[in-house]
Amino acid sequence: MMVEPAVRISQGSKFFGEICAFRSINLQVPEGQFLAVVGASGSGKTTVLRCVAGLERLSGGSIVAAGRPVTRPDPSRTYVFQDYGRSLFPWRRVAANVSFPQEMRGKGRRVARERALGYLELVGLRERADAYPWQLSGGMQQRVAIARALAAEPSMLLMDEPFGAVDAQTRMELQLALLRIWMELRKTVIFVTHDIDEALFLSDRIVVIDSRGQGLAMDEPVDLPRPRSHAETPRYDLYSEMRASVLRLLLREEGSEAPHAPTTQ
Repeated sequence: MMVEPAVRISQGSKFFGEICAFRSINLQVPEGQFLAVVGASGSGKTTVLRCVAGLERLSGGSIVAAGRPVTRPDPSRTYVFQDYGRSLFPWRRVAANVSFPQEMRGKGRRVARERALGYLELVGLRERADAYPWQLSGGMQQRVAIARALAAEPSMLLMDEPFGAVDAQTRMELQLALLRIWMELRKTVIFVTHDIDEALFLSDRIVVIDSRGQGLAMDEPVDLPRPRSHAETPRYDLYSEMRASVLRLLLREEGSEAPHAPTTQ
């Protein structure tokens, strides 16, 4: 019996007027996989993620998640934005931010807070439960955003360059925290990034979107052993080879012009 993937994109295309965001994307993501999506600037990687989330509608093709066509946002797929400052409610304390999805599901405040504290424990911020977001560092705010996404109890996390706005040290800490959470919960993760090293460090598999409208330029497993560490890189030969392959593709893609929408007679 064939196992239904967490997400299946079939001949997915998206146009904004005459401008092509992406075209001819075919992609299946198994349950529990950590997939990294990279691409040249303007290749449409964030738009692909937004379409999977149901925040955008495809111009052509289809997306199926958990066996159902994606036509709108669904709590089974939660989205973590790069701009954590805008995604949190500044008037709510940290625990109240994280408990919000539970409250929307009809849980009482006490139960919602208890569950929120559990997710804050998971991201290492239980002791900051009664602080306001503006009292936290950028990295801490993004941890709160991840905890809130988890509190929705989704089957899938969609992450749009979530660590792009923090410093290098904080980024490494957040990467390790995310891997620890993923190893424990085994959610399906689709992670958009422009950072090749981040993609290779985190993921089971990496895809590169072809900005010339030819679907995927690369779709390869990342066969590096787990658990992973920033301090050492087992199979450095494989890591170096994959990094070079992705970099060559991206450099080539950066020189490509985005295609236009097909004309109709």
